[in-house]
Amino acid sequence: MSLPALSAITELFKPVTWFPPMWAFACGVVASGVSLDGRWLLAAVGIALAGPFVCATSQAVNDWFDRHVDAINEPHRPIPSGRMPGRWGLYIAVLWTLVSLLVAVALGPWGFGAAALGLLLAWAYSAPPLRLKQNGWWGNAACGFSYEGIAWATGAAVMAGGSLPEARSLTFAVLYSIGTHGIMTLNDFKSVEGDRRMGIRSLPVQLGEQRAGQAACWTMALAQVGVIALLMAWQLPLHALAILVLLGGQLLMMKRFLADVRGRALWYSGFGVPLFVAGMMVAAFALRVSTGGAA
Repeated sequence: MSLPALSAITELFKPVTWFPPMWAFACGVVASGVSLDGRWLLAAVGIALAGPFVCATSQAVNDWFDRHVDAINEPHRPIPSGRMPGRWGLYIAVLWTLVSLLVAVALGPWGFGAAALGLLLAWAYSAPPLRLKQNGWWGNAACGFSYEGIAWATGAAVMAGGSLPEARSLTFAVLYSIGTHGIMTLNDFKSVEGDRRMGIRSLPVQLGEQRAGQAACWTMALAQVGVIALLMAWQLPLHALAILVLLGGQLLMMKRFLADVRGRALWYSGFGVPLFVAGMMVAAFALRVSTGGAA
């Protein structure tokens, strides 16, 4: 059996997808209020674990179990194109799962447990018998909580020496996980035809493209409204105002997106979603300031 080229392996891991969990882990680090002095290496390992290890594994797992759908939607991908020969896609997914768990040991019980949960969700999302992605409500929720909530909570816990993050930080992790459900819906518009043919009930398939776009926008917006309301209640008005401004920019772009949901889903992902994730870091710094950490 021929070996896959390094370029095919890199493409299988999709480095462009690593940013969200790495960013969320960094938000958790900031929200913890703990100084990086003496802990910067721990934070760096955690950020790497979230991206090039756990997230990369999830991409490999997804591509293997989606190879028949990708043959319809995106035949240029490494597995359906033949650039990832034989069962190498599966072998790499299993190997990188084990490597990720090995790296996670360095983060202690909290980091290892979170990595194990994230990897479990990655396999449950794509692989039978659960294959959560068969239903957009469950699949997008698994991705949202894995990419954002678990990563945020882990960053905060690791920096706090393995103790449970404070309730406010966990609340933000949950809210941004819910908002990410909408972001994941944006990713489904590119594969509507293949999903219909293969029986994958993504939200655009279940609700219709227009209603799915509306659901995505409402989910993203309401999660941020919740964050703004909490910041106001916690006497952090400047940070609340900053997120409100970022949300205002998103609302303007959402209006344009909803005029052509399939045609502009990628556009909104490129320009609207960065405002969402910028608000995550603003919220993290708000918690840092409120706990006496440096702004």
